[in-house]
Amino acid sequence: MTSIISEAQPIRVLLVEDEFLISELVAESLSEQGFSVRTVSNGTDALRHLASAPVDVLFTDINLVGGMDGTALARRAREMLPDLPVVYASGRVNVLDLAMSVPRSVFVAKPYDPDVVGRLLAGTVKATAARLSA
Repeated sequence: MTSIISEAQPIRVLLVEDEFLISELVAESLSEQGFSVRTVSNGTDALRHLASAPVDVLFTDINLVGGMDGTALARRAREMLPDLPVVYASGRVNVLDLAMSVPRSVFVAKPYDPDVVGRLLAGTVKATAARLSA
C-alpha cells in the first residue's frame, strides 16, 4: 500500500472509536497510508488529547460509551478549535442529521473501507486549509 500523504508532516488524526477491534484496524490502515494516528475510546479522553496535542482532523464514531456521543464531542471540539475538520462514522445510522452535526463536517457509514476513509480524511483537511487560506 502506498502512502496517500505527500507532505513532509503527516496529517494528525484523532480517532475516537469505542470498539477496540475497529479502532485497531482503522488506526493500522491509516498509519500505513501515512497518517499519524492517536486513538481514544471516549469523548473525555478525546477532549483531553485535543487540549494537549496538535490534531489536524477528528474522526469520531457517533455512538460512544461514557456519556458523550460523537456529535457532542464534535461540538465541544469545535468550541476549542473552531476550524477543526470533523468526520463522523456510524453503523447505526446511514445519514447524519444536519441539525446534530457541526458545520462543514463529513459523514461515513459503517462498514467503511479504511482506504476510502484515508482519502476522505486527507481531502477534508486539504479543503479546510484551502478555505482558511482563501
